[in-house]
Amino acid sequence: MEELNLELQDNEWPFEYTKQDRQIARAIVFDDGGSFYFVRVNRDDYFGKATLIETSGGGVEEGEDLNTAIKRELKEELGAETEVVCRIGVVSDHYNLIHRHNINNYFLCKVISFGDKNMTKQEIEDFHLSTLKMTYDEAVSEYEKRRETALGRLICNRELPVLKRAKEIMESLGI
Repeated sequence: MEELNLELQDNEWPFEYTKQDRQIARAIVFDDGGSFYFVRVNRDDYFGKATLIETSGGGVEEGEDLNTAIKRELKEELGAETEVVCRIGVVSDHYNLIHRHNINNYFLCKVISFGDKNMTKQEIEDFHLSTLKMTYDEAVSEYEKRRETALGRLICNRELPVLKRAKEIMESLGI
């Protein structure tokens, strides 16, 4: 199956300039029971007040390859040891308010086991990250429901196509 490759613009805030291109590793995470795992984010910052759903993931560190980055991020945010099933693709998106261009590298990952999380202070205190375990239909509904904020619309536009592609890949692999 062909990898997803999307280029999204930020139509929520005016474009001024881009000061950072950020490589990010993100994953659609599932288990043997057919559940999917996401993070709940509660924000109250320059983007406004919002409760969001998002795939687990984050910035790729200096000298780190994408597979190492995604496994580290999933362990930190979900406490999950995972197996990378395949690469889903890349979604390039922009956040004009913070002058950033994200290159989101998405993977499909299967949970092997859960253990302790190792979140950053910002993830705990500023974003109040928590784990969401959902069915595919519940996740689609949750993304759609979070479109009421500008940031929610940007995240939904980025993540719903990836979730849908992940489901197609899983069906084609008989997962």
